[in-house]
Amino acid sequence: MKPEDALRAIAAARGDAICVPTMTTAPAWRAIAPEDLSVTCVGFMGGASALGLGLALARPERRVIVFDGDGSLLMQLGSLATIAGARPRNLAHLVFKNGVYHTSGSQEIPGGLIVDFVTMAKGAGYREAYAVRDLGELQRCLPSILGEEGPLLVELWTTLAEQTPMTAPRGAPFHAQVEGLRQALLKPHL
Repeated sequence: MKPEDALRAIAAARGDAICVPTMTTAPAWRAIAPEDLSVTCVGFMGGASALGLGLALARPERRVIVFDGDGSLLMQLGSLATIAGARPRNLAHLVFKNGVYHTSGSQEIPGGLIVDFVTMAKGAGYREAYAVRDLGELQRCLPSILGEEGPLLVELWTTLAEQTPMTAPRGAPFHAQVEGLRQALLKPHL
C-alpha cells in the first residue's frame, strides 16, 4: 500500500489522538492533517517511539499514535523493550515497513523486508502486534486496533512515499511544533 493512503485511513480513524510522524510519513501527514495534534520527529532518527512514549505517559487520557519507519525503529530497537516495560495503555506504534532507508537514498535496511517487527514487539512484551499488508485490511481493522489497549504495534507493509523530508518543503521547526502541541494540550479536553 502507498504510505499516503495508509495515512489518510489513519487520519479518518484517529479521533483526537496525538500523532508522532517521522521521516517519510512527515511530509504527507502535514498535508493530510495540518491542524492535528502532532509533533514531527525529523532529525533524530529512531526517536519517534521514545517521543511517543513520553507523550503517552504524560497524557494517559489521550491516544498517542507513532508513525515509525522500519529503518528508524532499527536505529533504536531497544525502545520496544522500554515501551513494553512502561506499559502505556494509550500507545499505538505503527511501523511503515518498506525495507529501505528511504530518506537517505533508499539503501536496504539490515535484513530488508525479512525483519519481523511483529515478533520483536511481542517478544519485548507489547500487549499485541499485527502485520497489515494492504489498504483494505487496514481500513477494516484500524478502528478496532485504535480502540485496543496498548502498547500495540502494527507493521504496515508500504511502498516508498512520494516525498521525504529531504525533498518536501520544510514544515515548522521542531521547537515551534512542541510549543504548539503544548499550548493545544493545555486547553481543556472535551
